[in-house]
Amino acid sequence: MTPPRLRVLIADDQALVRAGFRMILEAQPDIEVVGEAADGEAAIRLARRLRPDVILMDVRMPGMDGLEATRRLLSAAEPPAPPRVIILTTFDLDEYVYAALQAGAGGFLLKDVTPEQLVAAVRTVTVGDALLAPAITRRLVERFARPAAAPPLGPRAVASLTARESEVLALVARGMSNAEIADALVVSQATVKTHVAGILAKLELKNRAQIVVLAYESGLIRAGGAA
Repeated sequence: MTPPRLRVLIADDQALVRAGFRMILEAQPDIEVVGEAADGEAAIRLARRLRPDVILMDVRMPGMDGLEATRRLLSAAEPPAPPRVIILTTFDLDEYVYAALQAGAGGFLLKDVTPEQLVAAVRTVTVGDALLAPAITRRLVERFARPAAAPPLGPRAVASLTARESEVLALVARGMSNAEIADALVVSQATVKTHVAGILAKLELKNRAQIVVLAYESGLIRAGGAA
């Protein structure tokens, strides 16, 4: 039995960008582009009707931008689960991208991404296996994160984590992939995935990107990599 194809929605105000991404993705047997949107409002409307697995979301679009569209889509509590959102940007250090990660986006890509990287990103974010471009995401957090007056991750939340989960949280926050964490802790990648799932559940977070954001804003990890 053939597994269902990954359903992707492309939201970008540039028709040529949408066409290029569609051509790359539809060349893959396991990916289907179900729609295109030129602004945030259209992206929300199509996402609710088409139920894509992944949305490639441009940040800067006319009318409602990708950041607001991401917030609205990912704040919806009603089932089914919201799609995974990959932010598209021309800049690798963009305050809007950081805000999107806070809102729950699964990661981001630069628009000069290679075809292979684009396809890999869609597949990766779908299974939630690893944060996209973790090293760049860490740079974003270090640049834009501001410790809250009341740390969002208090002592009670930290105490709910096991010792191993705390170790994994620190390594995720430093931008390490599951494979790198598995090597560092001498455990299997499946074990790492289990620990990450436990952290997300206990801290009520959507994805690994939010682990990174919360760790920096809570002061558990400081710019420069010190814990």
